[in-house]
Amino acid sequence: MENSLNKVMPLKKAIKTFVKTGAHISIGGFTINRNPMAAVYEIIRQKINDLHLYAHSNGMGLDELIGAGCISKLEIAYAGNGKAAPTCICFARAVQNNTILFEDYSNYMMSLRFMAGAMGVPFLPTLSGFGSDILTKWGFSKSMRKEDSKIVNKKLAVVDNPFGDWAGASKVVLVPAINPDVTIIHVQMADAMGTCSIQGLTFSDIEQVKASRHVIVTCEKLVEKAELRQNPDLNQIPFIHVSAVCHVPMGAYPTAVFGHYDYDSQYLRRFALAAKTTDKFKEYQADCIYGVKDHEAFLKIIGQKQIDKITADPRTGYSVNMKRD
Repeated sequence: MENSLNKVMPLKKAIKTFVKTGAHISIGGFTINRNPMAAVYEIIRQKINDLHLYAHSNGMGLDELIGAGCISKLEIAYAGNGKAAPTCICFARAVQNNTILFEDYSNYMMSLRFMAGAMGVPFLPTLSGFGSDILTKWGFSKSMRKEDSKIVNKKLAVVDNPFGDWAGASKVVLVPAINPDVTIIHVQMADAMGTCSIQGLTFSDIEQVKASRHVIVTCEKLVEKAELRQNPDLNQIPFIHVSAVCHVPMGAYPTAVFGHYDYDSQYLRRFALAAKTTDKFKEYQADCIYGVKDHEAFLKIIGQKQIDKITADPRTGYSVNMKRD
């Protein structure tokens, strides 16, 4: 394989290369599924801050970044950690205490925004948001929008339907495209060039990748391109979009990766308890993030016994041994 087609690099180097202070970033996954946690922890260890984060409906990754003080601005539809925290705790506290600037959209709106970015168009129309405060509650001021060229000049726009009342709508909502500086996702398989295969639900990851200027992929399995070519219809992300490939087994832990491992309900509960107070949360991150050199060292703290409990059953794709109460 030619070196120019080999994008494999250590995660620490990928984060240092592509994620800069003040960058606009996007992370993949959905609530407690396929969050790029190893990358999130590395961003925290490298103390990269003042980040503008876009996420569809994220969970653990978002809450860790906010709790560590890495995020200054956020655009999102929803943030939750399943039963452990139906609304992410650090996220809620930061919004309530005005320690981050926050602008919210519906789930469908965020999907369309990433899709617009992927399509290369400035906006897409929708009927989502009518009848809600999403249309009237804006989180970023006009002066801020003028000062930062990466922030769109309007949250959204309500306009007349140019086709009259066609399809039963006299007005439509236009939502602006998102084009992050870097998107980070975790996948089941990737090759050295960056072609990726995602098993199970893809959420908005594909659109996030195609909308972004740079893309960091962490993967469970780093495979030869010949293996991915056996089922090319299952390769949702072409290598042309990917900037770096990082082989990080269990790189989404403690969130789930379909076919490999489930989310760790015990860890999520521990996290939720720690996140309730800033002092306990600092102790938690000192032990589990700053206190280890990388994701592999972090997993050693968790231990093989716990990892075995969440290992996915090959038939169902998730753990049949984990207690979920």
